[in-house]
Amino acid sequence: MSEFSRAEVCVTACADVWRGDGEILASPMGLIPSIGARLARATFAPDLLLSDGEATFVAGTWGVDAPPPADAAEGWVPYRTIFDLLASGRRHVMMGPSQIDRYGNANISAIGAFARPKRQLLGVRGAPGNTVNHATSYWVPRHALRTFTDRVDVVCGVGYDNAARAGRSASRFHDLRRVVTNLAVLDFGGPGHTMRLVSVHPGVNVDEVTTNTGFPVHTDGEVPVTRTPTDEELTLIREVIDPSGLREKEVPA
Repeated sequence: MSEFSRAEVCVTACADVWRGDGEILASPMGLIPSIGARLARATFAPDLLLSDGEATFVAGTWGVDAPPPADAAEGWVPYRTIFDLLASGRRHVMMGPSQIDRYGNANISAIGAFARPKRQLLGVRGAPGNTVNHATSYWVPRHALRTFTDRVDVVCGVGYDNAARAGRSASRFHDLRRVVTNLAVLDFGGPGHTMRLVSVHPGVNVDEVTTNTGFPVHTDGEVPVTRTPTDEELTLIREVIDPSGLREKEVPA
């Protein structure tokens, strides 16, 4: 089972953001991150906690297009408990930014001037609290100039530059981990915590990433290729977690 799709590479790259996290709440936002989080727990991260999206921690591995088994509940997690986990750093969220800049400032609120935006989006929501209290990663299904911008229109998720300006209250637990896209994996290991290209997915070259990014991306020499799914991972993805193949619609071949 050596053949794999771009979507499956993205799933395993998302799974890897939770590698080594231990017993914390994984909060994936969106389809590919959800498949990735379930894959991570089913393989190399068995201590991860996953919820059913409502108020229950759920054991085992189940499909993204089906409810978890009725007997899979392993804990109660009411809404207020999420804030306790958030404030104590025992959570790693993977969000989807509409815009993100070189320092990791992320916008999910509005496009255009704040006083009169061209497009209204979700709103700031929990992004500030997430980014200053616990580990945060991002998933971008379409790596393009409109998302990777030199400056975000509204700062929702706090980047490294703004966390530093705000002082210890914002920077003490600030921890932006990874940005996974349909083209590459990036982090903030560049000079001054700027975005760095960690790997390019199979079939993608560095120029394709840089020309679709609205700011310079740091590289440390030759950029490696993103790891590909193992046979075990492909079996779990295709037969257990996403048997309907929804992943291929989000990241087409």
